[in-house]
Amino acid sequence: MPEPRDDETTTADEAAVDAPDAMPDDATTDDTVTGDVATEAEAPREPAVPDAELLAAVDLARAALLEITPAVTVGSPAGSIVEGDRVLSLLFANTMPGYPGWFWTVTLARVDDAAPTVLEAELMPGEGALLSPEWLPWSDRLAGIEADQEAERLAAESDEDDDDEDDDSTEDAEDADDVLDGVDFEATASDDDDDDDDDDDTSFDGADR
Repeated sequence: MPEPRDDETTTADEAAVDAPDAMPDDATTDDTVTGDVATEAEAPREPAVPDAELLAAVDLARAALLEITPAVTVGSPAGSIVEGDRVLSLLFANTMPGYPGWFWTVTLARVDDAAPTVLEAELMPGEGALLSPEWLPWSDRLAGIEADQEAERLAAESDEDDDDEDDDSTEDAEDADDVLDGVDFEATASDDDDDDDDDDDTSFDGADR
């Protein structure tokens, strides 16, 4: 039987050296997520609770808006946004044309038991306010333009008819003034009195006879 060659014999230590790097039994990979972290990630976030005193400071917020915009541009309260602990934004409807979906926004805050204070007041876009309007075919847009033009034409004709009626009334009044112009009402009244006196004299003369 042939004897084993020296280069064919290996020991356990040599096998361990030649084997790929092995990880210790207690080693963990970077991708391993502990149970606590997973539980924390899955836990639903509790909704923020608005500060009651800030929520009631509507008059303060409106007064702040009136310092930067006319009262006619500020509508009714339109909600609130919790910005943080004891920080709240009150929203008001915007009545200015050209800003659909925008809101007057006043951010309030308070510290401990202190009264609410105004942090900032501004006009902010609401959800979808910055999106382009729905696309309409040119035929639909043209129909709307023509309808507006027709309405303007009818309104102009109505105004012209009213002006003509006013002119007719003015001319009638001027004609009446022309008829009465030059008439001496005092002389006419005096002549009527003289005629009455003559009638009275005639009556007395007949009675004497």
